[in-house]
Amino acid sequence: MKKHLTDHNYRISRAERQKLNGHNAFLVFFTGLSGSGKSTLANALEVRLNHIKVHTYVLDGDNIRRGINKNLGFSPEDRSENNRRIGEISKLFVDAGLVVLAAFVAPYKKDRQFIRDTVGRDNYIEVFVNTSLEECEKRDVKGLYKLARAGKIKNMTGISAPYEIPEEPDIVVSHLNTIEESVDMVFEHIKGKLSL
Repeated sequence: MKKHLTDHNYRISRAERQKLNGHNAFLVFFTGLSGSGKSTLANALEVRLNHIKVHTYVLDGDNIRRGINKNLGFSPEDRSENNRRIGEISKLFVDAGLVVLAAFVAPYKKDRQFIRDTVGRDNYIEVFVNTSLEECEKRDVKGLYKLARAGKIKNMTGISAPYEIPEEPDIVVSHLNTIEESVDMVFEHIKGKLSL
């Protein structure tokens, strides 16, 4: 069936969409343990970018798993498929001319590399939200760590499933930074990339 697929060359290009939006498009990918603050930072950065009229879209693990990835569990294979789809969705949004802010655990290096390769290295900024397991467990925003420690959740990243720490993230923020400080760090890194 693949041999019957045809690429269509549409008349409006990504460059034209970016020009219409007034800025470049790329993916800012927040990775870290559950409860590390990824979604909070993505949301805060979106507000900051919105104030300067940057067109954005946030992709979040829980929201994606309620829709396009609702058929996936948390086995290593399902996690990889979850991230494959995230990469493809991000590529579409970048092509649409948006700055994509993606907040996902993405525990495996190979899956983060796949996302980077899918959107293109020049279109990928990796933010490692380096919050310790101890701090994430203290926060336990969703009650997942408590359930995992009680044996009620399997394949919990950091407890019964691994998290492969990014080796060369573009930006590292920590729970020792305030939200404002972390957003400033990310914004300073990406602001030059916004200019056409």
